[in-house]
Amino acid sequence: MNALRLSSRFATRVVGQSIVVRPTVASKSFFHSSTRAFASSGSGPHVPVPTGVPTLDDLGSVDNAYYDDRIDKVAEPERRAFAYLMLSGVRFAYASAARLLVVKIVASLSISASAAALATADFDLSAVEFGETITVKWRGKPIFIRRRKPEEIAEVRAVPLQHLRDPETDEDRVLNDEWIIVLAICPHLGCVPVSNAGEYNGWFCPCHGSHYDISGRIRKGPAPLNLEVPPYKFLDEPECKSLLIG
Repeated sequence: MNALRLSSRFATRVVGQSIVVRPTVASKSFFHSSTRAFASSGSGPHVPVPTGVPTLDDLGSVDNAYYDDRIDKVAEPERRAFAYLMLSGVRFAYASAARLLVVKIVASLSISASAAALATADFDLSAVEFGETITVKWRGKPIFIRRRKPEEIAEVRAVPLQHLRDPETDEDRVLNDEWIIVLAICPHLGCVPVSNAGEYNGWFCPCHGSHYDISGRIRKGPAPLNLEVPPYKFLDEPECKSLLIG
């Protein structure tokens, strides 16, 4: 700006005499050198100005921050190896934790040996007499096993289905005509019925007065369903002296 003010002094006009004083060649060179003195002094490479392109006098200073601030090489390269080592350790810890979690989930879903042993139970029925009912335990629940007489079988099979609250034939509830196996829990409120009792000589629930016949079907009282038949099979058919429940 000082150079511009200085050059303007050489371009004064005398209005009355019509005299125009213009800067000499020396003054022009002084103008350019003064202007360049205020240009950027960055450390960027010198690029020649093509013909016809405005000079710095018209465009202002050049931003050389890219050259002044760039880093051509990594400072302290040994710290990079330390950072990689730390990151690898963290990733290994995460992988170990994930593996442990998966192992625990799979172990929780699999059945243990003790639980598998309790899933099934076998019983010897060779000592059970006709008309006798025994009570065994399976998965912590009582089970009624009754060996029926021929007349008892004929009696329960003569009952019409329309007389039953929970219609079910005796043939659908047994695998062998002599044996009836039912869960010893009343479906009303979970009481344990009494064997060889009630109006039908089957089972009687003393809690609320439900009566079941020798096929374990509800005949009277508040129970809505028959006694449940657990999954079972005989291991020695047709003798049917060895029973497997579960």
